[in-house]
Amino acid sequence: MPSRKFADGEVVMGRWPGSVLYYEVQVTSYDDVAHLYTVKYKDGTELALKESDIRSQSSFKHRKSQSSSSSPSRRSSSRSRSRSRSPGRPAKGRRRSASQSREHKDDKKKTIQETSLALLVLVLFAGKPSENNTKRYNGEPESTEKNDTSCIMLEQKLKPDLEIKRVLEQYSLRSRKDDKKKEEIYSEKKTFMAVKPIEKVPTKTKELEFGGRIGTFMLIFFLPATVFYLLLMCKQDDPSLLNFPPLPALESLWDGRVFGVFLLWFFLQAVFYLLPVGKVVEGLPLSNGRKLQYRINGFYAFILTAAAIGVLLYLQVELHYLYDHFMQFAVSAAAFSLALSIYLYVRSLKAPEEELAPGGNSGYFIYDFFTGHELNPRIGSFDLKYFCELRPGLIGWVVINLAMLLAEMKIHNLSVPSLSMILVNSFQLLYVVDALWNEEAILTTMDITHDGFGFMLAFGDLVWVPFVYSLQAFYLVGHPITITWPVAAAITALNCVGYYIFRSANSQKNNFRRNPADPKLANLKFIPTATGKGLLVTGWWGFVRHPNYLGDIIMALAWSLPCGFNHILPYFYVIYFICLLVHREARDEHHCKQKYGLAWERYCQRVPYRIFPYIY
Repeated sequence: MPSRKFADGEVVMGRWPGSVLYYEVQVTSYDDVAHLYTVKYKDGTELALKESDIRSQSSFKHRKSQSSSSSPSRRSSSRSRSRSRSPGRPAKGRRRSASQSREHKDDKKKTIQETSLALLVLVLFAGKPSENNTKRYNGEPESTEKNDTSCIMLEQKLKPDLEIKRVLEQYSLRSRKDDKKKEEIYSEKKTFMAVKPIEKVPTKTKELEFGGRIGTFMLIFFLPATVFYLLLMCKQDDPSLLNFPPLPALESLWDGRVFGVFLLWFFLQAVFYLLPVGKVVEGLPLSNGRKLQYRINGFYAFILTAAAIGVLLYLQVELHYLYDHFMQFAVSAAAFSLALSIYLYVRSLKAPEEELAPGGNSGYFIYDFFTGHELNPRIGSFDLKYFCELRPGLIGWVVINLAMLLAEMKIHNLSVPSLSMILVNSFQLLYVVDALWNEEAILTTMDITHDGFGFMLAFGDLVWVPFVYSLQAFYLVGHPITITWPVAAAITALNCVGYYIFRSANSQKNNFRRNPADPKLANLKFIPTATGKGLLVTGWWGFVRHPNYLGDIIMALAWSLPCGFNHILPYFYVIYFICLLVHREARDEHHCKQKYGLAWERYCQRVPYRIFPYIY
């Protein structure tokens, strides 16, 4: 086990990731497993660096002075040998010493000028940090915002080493016969300024979320209990909070046939996922620089599912079977998600270090089991997390809503569904179709890029989404509500406003992430960051920091309003969603502050409201 070289609290020189420049940093901690130092820059940014990318201040200065003094000594010895081979030259006297001294100073001056030129070229052509960030670390004022996206394209295309070599050859301050000396200086400069990017290796998770080990342990039991409580409440004639439902017999909660239907549904969606239709795209770079490939065919899976449901209806298969055994389907989904979570954790124990999730590598069994230990578990090319994120639960949500609509018509002897049920089905169908149509956008979300695949996402995707998000439709079957057309029109308008904010904000963000140099986005202004990315300060993202969350909450309210105001139960979704998005916003805030440092603080000053304008 190699011993650490730098102590906590020590001020050293750390190389900025992906660049050739060193900055003064302070060591905050050391990971004995990954052998990485966590250092803090002056602007508050914290990064993990290898020991080879950190140098002590004294050593750094010593080597730099040595490079400027060693070269003249070698040149002096070279001149001495030349004089010994030329007998016609005068002896070393006072005039020769003065001339030699001037030559020595000129050579030293040229060496310094050439090294300065090399450093200037490095600043101009290095991808990171950008010009603005270099000024910031040197204490100079930084420009407020930019709307010129060409600089981002330039950073991605330039080859720093080739440019340095070309410029040094074109503007060299030395003669050609001094090339050997120039190469010595250049190689000496590269000794302490390597251009190889840092390979990020996930470190142990130090900041535990969701209440840590105790909180995650309780959530493993609290989440299923909440689902079962809500479903039992909806079955009651009086679903008020004070009217606690009677507990059913345990044997009535399990049905082997229901579990078989659930498995059939899950594997049918897996078959649709494996079909060679739809384009293949790359996700964001992983910690080792590799990009995973994803097949975008969720919308095709939805069309095939709709065709299969149509065939079942044509064959007069009773879909209200879902309503009659709704609790049993929820128990089957919960049992399957638990078994899947156990499998995911066991296989993650053999996963390489770089494939572990940044937020689920704490070393505590319960916490890692809940949040997910492995970031992208795959069986061959089958990505388990990506598949569960949109397919079985999200498409299943629409199928459950349709089953509730048919059950309402059968139970209440209706020739057409109620207006309330039509609104709920239509609003939520639009939301699901939008998510599947814009499937590629999910690759940049926190669920894919940061969170591992464990009990939290497995239970959320397979149980919480289909059985809690369909709560309004399930409620309306047993508690019909009659609304007028003007009220329906007002609720529809509210949903349209929320959807417009949600979709336009997400499209703006995704288009900017995919291609910041797109001429269509030339009117957008952004704050540059040390990572090379920009923080939008115009459009919806200049209005609040999370406009997509605002649109989501408005739509959630519109989905609950058709259920009337007799009980608070159908409004559980909007209350839960506000809590969820506020908590997620806090996670985003913490993550972005660590990632972007001072740039994020300036963005928060520019956009003070988080989700609700003038409120929060």
